[in-house]
Amino acid sequence: MQVIATAGHVDHGKSTLLRALTGMEPDRWEEERRRGLTIDLGFVWTGDTAFVDVPGHERFVTNMLAGVGPVPAVMLVVAADEGWRVQTQEHLDIVDALGIRHGLLVVTRCDLAGPDRALAEARERLAGTGLEGVPAPAVSALSGEGLPRLRAVLTELAGAMPEPDPAAGTRIWADRVFTAEGRGTVATATLGEGTVRVGDTLLADGEPVRVRGLHSLGTPREEVSGPARVAVNLRGAAASGIRRGTVLVTPDRWLPSAVVDVRLRPPGGTWRQAARHGGSAPPRPPAREAVWHQGAAAVPARVRRLGDDTARITLARELPLRIGDRALLRDPGSRRVWGATVLDVRPPELRRRGAAAARAQELRSMDGVPDGTAELRRRGLVRRAELVAMGADPPESALAAGEWLADPGRWDALRDRLVRVVTARAAEHPHDPGLPAEAVRQALELPDRSLVDALAAGTGLSRVRGRLSAAAPELPPRLARALETLTAELEREPFAAPTAERLAGLGLRPGDLAAAETAGRLVRIAPGVVLAPGCADRAVEILAALPQPFTAAQARQALNSTRRVTIPLLEHLDRLGRTRRTTDSLREVTRGAGRE
Repeated sequence: MQVIATAGHVDHGKSTLLRALTGMEPDRWEEERRRGLTIDLGFVWTGDTAFVDVPGHERFVTNMLAGVGPVPAVMLVVAADEGWRVQTQEHLDIVDALGIRHGLLVVTRCDLAGPDRALAEARERLAGTGLEGVPAPAVSALSGEGLPRLRAVLTELAGAMPEPDPAAGTRIWADRVFTAEGRGTVATATLGEGTVRVGDTLLADGEPVRVRGLHSLGTPREEVSGPARVAVNLRGAAASGIRRGTVLVTPDRWLPSAVVDVRLRPPGGTWRQAARHGGSAPPRPPAREAVWHQGAAAVPARVRRLGDDTARITLARELPLRIGDRALLRDPGSRRVWGATVLDVRPPELRRRGAAAARAQELRSMDGVPDGTAELRRRGLVRRAELVAMGADPPESALAAGEWLADPGRWDALRDRLVRVVTARAAEHPHDPGLPAEAVRQALELPDRSLVDALAAGTGLSRVRGRLSAAAPELPPRLARALETLTAELEREPFAAPTAERLAGLGLRPGDLAAAETAGRLVRIAPGVVLAPGCADRAVEILAALPQPFTAAQARQALNSTRRVTIPLLEHLDRLGRTRRTTDSLREVTRGAGRE
């Protein structure tokens, strides 16, 4: 299926032409048929081509934008007896600003006047726009003259359109919403790409709704792939809140964004016409307050100019956006429009002096084409799912750290900084050289603490009790002598943890025990219970020789220890994954588990 929207001045025969092509009535309202004036969107079809009929009157341009926004192709209509008019130009500006490059020009009412003059003027107006050179059949909807040629052109257009990806994430903009008796909320929309199935869960402005039923071209369907016109019967708590402009998307495939950086471009037709009358520069970008039109949505927006043709847009509500998306900014006061190409859906904050100028310089090299390598290089670190949701494929050169992807150059630089930071800490505080992982994360400005461990791997840094260190702490002579005594005692009886009285007798206070553990001289398995390094390996070796599973009493006897030590030691082994419970009273050694 292909979906084509009409465009053109009021009363130039758009709806009449669709009646002749399809045999269907595009005007849905009685008032529209009574006044002979299209007010809202109409939907008709013939064969595998669906049409969205838009109003041509200037008062209903917002409705026109809702219809033309999501479609891939347009049929611009000009009446032979009236030629190019004000709304024809405004509609062309909108189509051009939205970046629509597929379509046709139709000269109608050829029974009232010859088409040559209107066609020549229209060709001139289309020069420099995305519709320059499109096919231009001339027709009379009343007599049927030219309709066979128009149908042939439509078939050729459908064959020339790019094939969308049926596996792509779904994003549909509701352009009509109504309640069907006994079925609830129904939203109609143009499905550009992806596939919608009965039973799917979609997000409606972030809230889950379920697809209860599907229709396309008046026929019930189990699934529909884009491009297509669809009517989606929805259920769920959020279904009643759906309105025109509500966006339905596949969960976890889109990034909701309220702040984006864009490249602005005035419509080629308007700029070219201004140049013909002595103008040389494009019209100034929109005022600070404008309306962002995308799909069927119209969202108030604040515009902050950055460069000559770039700006930061802050939307009044979040929309699911991707790099390369085309939208339209409209100044309601002047009625001027600008095309907007999304360059960045997660732009950096502009807080520091000079940040806006630096950002404008950076945006100069961005073209709005999703590029995973460039995005990763620019960001340094990004979650894989987020990069894909931006519309960019993860590059093969990316380094993976869990859910994160890293640019190799940035990763090497971060690893060097990590070693410098931890080494400097060791030099400044030789008695307490370790840094907590959170302190390291903040020092390196990392977005996630899990990245600290990934960066530290292979650097030679040690980690004890969650602290990274470049060197073992220098222990005071008093503490070193006490530890030598305690180590000798534990060598003779590895699981005879010293009592509180024995620790006090050796002069080992809680702070001394923490310093000894940081230095790797002791292992604290519970408050007040310390053993020598390697105690877990020794214990597992002994416990593995027992009949499996074993009780805590059997473990205590095999270890030649006490219940005070055995219970926390077994719990310590459980945490390490060296043992596991089989029942409340039994455990077994886990073969092949990681070492301490």
